[in-house]
Amino acid sequence: MLIPHPAILRRLVEEYETLMAHEDDGTDGTRRRELRAQDLAYTLCVSTGTREVGRALETARRLLAAAYDPAAPVQPRPAVAGFDEPPAEEPAIAG
Repeated sequence: MLIPHPAILRRLVEEYETLMAHEDDGTDGTRRRELRAQDLAYTLCVSTGTREVGRALETARRLLAAAYDPAAPVQPRPAVAGFDEPPAEEPAIAG
């Protein structure tokens, strides 16, 4: 199971939550914040193996807690279809 580095995961969560806390003031900056929040949500989902940002935040918080508390259990992420298949053998190079 791949687990994202805690420092990177913490930065993603903090930046996402900061962007979500800003009020919509109707400026161009608002649109940039929305786009950045979408990018962060996607990255959080990919990093945590989830498909919904709320679930990604929950998983990220659990992983961060486990990273800083060695006694905390880390449960594996659910398998994603097609990703748990063994890699195909590479063809031999004739030479």
